Amino acid sequence: MSQSEAGARDIRVLIVDDQTLVRMGFRMLLDAEPGIEVIAEAADGAEAVRIASAQKPDVVLMDVRMPGLDGIAATAEILRLSPGTRVLILTTFDLDEYAFGGLRAGASGFLLKDTRPTELLAAVRAVAAGEAAISPRVTRRMLDLFGARMPAPQGGPLETLTPREHEILLAIGEGLSNGEIGERFVLSESTVKTHVGRVLMKLELRDRVQAVIFAFEHGLVG
Repeated sequence: MSQSEAGARDIRVLIVDDQTLVRMGFRMLLDAEPGIEVIAEAADGAEAVRIASAQKPDVVLMDVRMPGLDGIAATAEILRLSPGTRVLILTTFDLDEYAFGGLRAGASGFLLKDTRPTELLAAVRAVAAGEAAISPRVTRRMLDLFGARMPAPQGGPLETLTPREHEILLAIGEGLSNGEIGERFVLSESTVKTHVGRVLMKLELRDRVQAVIFAFEHGLVG
């Protein structure tokens, strides 16, 4: 396995799509990028689950519309078998209601198949680092589709948040990145990461995507 310039282990990627040419295009792009290694390809969800279970990739690029086991079911199963893996959903349409189900299943991001190469590479690196890769526009649309929001609860896990952590949760709910949150509250990015980590821990949420859903479902943002 090659090593990145910083000496860290490469980000290991599994590409899942039923179209050979799509997989080939993603592989060519990712293999040319230092610090990223494509370890395997899969043509359907069942194959993806088998490979992910055995090889534990860091990131899975997951098509959702495939014959047999679809990408949503495959995402849920992969995350059950390999909790450390992150999934990026791939779709043709930015308002694909079917694809949003993948985010609800635990995926960490949402990408269009015609996403610019720089954005794809940035998304792979972001989710590998534990962040989400969803634009605010897609976040808002996704949560609109999830239905009615519950009223803000009294007590419960929200009471464990400090005022600053509550502000951070609201900002995550708006779809802001760590850098944007830092600019809003005049905090360093490392401090923001610390706050985000505490919010996720206290609310028992897996990642930022779940934090966004939590904020909307509890009426904190709208």
